[in-house]
Amino acid sequence: MRHTRIGRRAFGAGLATTAIARPAFAQAKHYSFGYDQPHTTAYGIGADLFAGKLAEVSKGSMIIDQFPGAQLGQEPQMLQKIRTGDIDFMFSASANAATISPQSGVLSIHFLFRSEDHLVKGVATPALVDAIRAMFADTVKDAHCLTLLTLGLRNLYGKKEIHNIADIRNLKIRVQATPTEDAMFPAYGAQTVHMPFGSVYTSLQTGVIDMAENGINVYDSNKHYEVAPIMSLTGHEANCNLLWISDKVWSALSAEQQGWVTAAATEVATKEPAMAIDLEHKSRAKLEKMGVKFVDPVDKSGFISVAQPLQEKIAADLGPHATKILQICRSIT
Repeated sequence: MRHTRIGRRAFGAGLATTAIARPAFAQAKHYSFGYDQPHTTAYGIGADLFAGKLAEVSKGSMIIDQFPGAQLGQEPQMLQKIRTGDIDFMFSASANAATISPQSGVLSIHFLFRSEDHLVKGVATPALVDAIRAMFADTVKDAHCLTLLTLGLRNLYGKKEIHNIADIRNLKIRVQATPTEDAMFPAYGAQTVHMPFGSVYTSLQTGVIDMAENGINVYDSNKHYEVAPIMSLTGHEANCNLLWISDKVWSALSAEQQGWVTAAATEVATKEPAMAIDLEHKSRAKLEKMGVKFVDPVDKSGFISVAQPLQEKIAADLGPHATKILQICRSIT
């Protein structure tokens, strides 16, 4: 039994829920958990892992109500709500977290992770998780980062095949709104466009942008392939994502309850990354059967030769935490 509930706030106050039979659950306290992607993405995997472990270790006294699909707002809005205590838990991309802690932009540096295997290993490296948590502890008040997770590597998609760096020259590419992205893509010769994730489908459809970039499963789950039927596997950036808890909630928990929350976060850190990559592979297989074109391999050499000299400068400009995180990532073999 999965001890979690999927909220339907957009359709009223009612909640669709799995039945909970044990009497001990009568005194359960419910906590909101928001994320802006569908439950079918790796965010759903992470939320289910967290909710299941938290219900288990708390003996049913702490129950997660999930609100996927941006029911509680897009990530920048939810990051404000988590700080005011209007949301209890949430997932955000590290890039969106840069809106409240600019040094978080270090995780958007291109080719920081060299492969899916390197990404899975990196996300599970305690030194990296500790450094990221220390960064947010030092720079963000009213919310706490519990752990790191991933939605896989980001790739370019649109109506054009990308075989090498020359193919993106002068293209308008929707990117996450971080100084890191604004440094990287123009260095390749592209034009960057910022917009909320929810506007990407229409913007691709109408030609406001030529391309977007994200993981395969996110591309699949949001049906972006309908208006951008070609994905080129550039693997230029990791989807690094964060699990947050409101300080309002954290401060109200007993030491034992904080231990339960930490154990549930560890469950996510331990299991979610490999499951997310498996989901990427399943989405690719499904989309290929539907006729979506994947350009693989892409000649990444031109991208890498431009990106590598920028890595240290970007990290240094962001700050000491960013520099330390870059060094840790480079040390992971």
